Amino acid sequence: MSKAQPLPAGFLDEAGLNRQHVFDLAGLPEAVLATLDIQGGERQLILLGHGGRRLWEHIRASGTAGDDPIDDYSIQTIRRWFAQALPEHRYRILYPGPHLIGLQTLGALAGWHRPSPLMIGVDTEWGSWYAYRAVVVADTAFAPSLRQEGSSPCPSCIAPPCIRSCPAHALDDGRFSLEACSRYRLQPDSPCATGCLARQACPVGSEHRYDEAQIRHSYARSLAVIRQYYANEVQAPEQQ
Repeated sequence: MSKAQPLPAGFLDEAGLNRQHVFDLAGLPEAVLATLDIQGGERQLILLGHGGRRLWEHIRASGTAGDDPIDDYSIQTIRRWFAQALPEHRYRILYPGPHLIGLQTLGALAGWHRPSPLMIGVDTEWGSWYAYRAVVVADTAFAPSLRQEGSSPCPSCIAPPCIRSCPAHALDDGRFSLEACSRYRLQPDSPCATGCLARQACPVGSEHRYDEAQIRHSYARSLAVIRQYYANEVQAPEQQ
C-alpha cells in the first residue's frame, strides 16, 4: 500500500491561503460532524486560512471587488486549485457559505486557536494576525495534518498591553465585555471604529500585522453589524 501524500499546498501558499490543515472526517468529533452535512464519498475536511499580509496583497493585485473581496477571492482561488491540481476529485466549499461552521472549534483541533483576552485566537507565530478563510470537504485521501503543538502566549504576558491599551475598558475585570467594546466603537469619532487598539498593542506576531486597508475593511464590516444590532434593539419596543 502506498503512503498517503501530503496536501499539495504550493499554489495555495503562493495565493495567500498559507495555512492549511487536513482532517479525516472519520476522526472528527461527532458534534463537529453533525454540523457539516456530509455526503457520500466525502472523506476529508480541509481547513484553509491565512496568516499575515500576503492574502490581502494578492486580493488588491487581482482587482477583486464587491462587498466581500476576501471571501470572493478565497472561493475563486480554491476553485482554481482544484481545477489545476486536483481535477479528478469532487469537493464542496462549506465556508464561505450558508453553513454554520464552528471555525474556532476546527482551529482548536488543528492547534491554530489559542485563547486570548480579546476572545480571538492567538498563536506564537502569527499572533492574532491570521484568520479562517475556507472549509472544504472532498473525496481526497491526503495524509492528515499533525496538530500544531503549543500554548497561548497570553498567560505569561506581564502587564498585558492589550488590557492597558483598550480605551473602552472592555477588559478591565479580566473578561472581555462585548457590550463595552461595541458601545465605545459606536461613539462619534471613536478611535476603535475601524480598528482595535488593544489588538494592535499585542507584541506577539506584530511583524505580521495586517496593513491599514485590510484592518479598515475588516472592522468596517463588524461595525456595520454592531450598528444594525443596536438599531434593531432600539426599534423593537416600538414594534410591540
